[in-house]
Amino acid sequence: MKHIALILAFTLAAGAASAQTEVGITKDMPIVTVPTVNGPVEISRIQDTRNEVTGEWARTSRPCPDFCIQPMTPAEGVTTIGELELIEMLQDPDAVVVDSRTADWFTGGTIPGAINIPYTFVLDELGQLGCAPDFDGWDCEGAKRVALFCNGIWCGQSPTAIRNMLEAGFPADKIHYYRGGMQVWRVLGLTVAGG
Repeated sequence: MKHIALILAFTLAAGAASAQTEVGITKDMPIVTVPTVNGPVEISRIQDTRNEVTGEWARTSRPCPDFCIQPMTPAEGVTTIGELELIEMLQDPDAVVVDSRTADWFTGGTIPGAINIPYTFVLDELGQLGCAPDFDGWDCEGAKRVALFCNGIWCGQSPTAIRNMLEAGFPADKIHYYRGGMQVWRVLGLTVAGG
């Protein structure tokens, strides 16, 4: 009897452990920890396999303009990335991930580790991205590797910010565009900070 109870307890514990990571980020990456200004945060996927995206994030159709489908690459020389590349950048202390949405969207929920630089203010905040002010605007020789995102493939906020950064002299090869944005991040059930 004691033997059966031990086997049952072990089986339940093993089942609970596997259920905790049933929905991983990748086969070899069930969760990842990223640094944020408030300390380390774990990014994982929602474990409820019946979970569904609802509300604003479930909407498929928005009027164009303003919500037109964005091109895969917002400007020549900019690299479009997916979730795994974005997670890698979130773990890199020398890279900056920028939520380029307006503050109300940012406070409603963002990707852990992202900083908020609204697309309307990106030219005022290039110092956070490694540029230095000079007499003609910005010297971006020391620019950091950055990734920008907004609400999703229909959102023009990060593409607008990227084009403005390029006009200011930010090097295109240092810019990454997470085109999927918050909508795809949420569809995948990945951790959202705030909101």
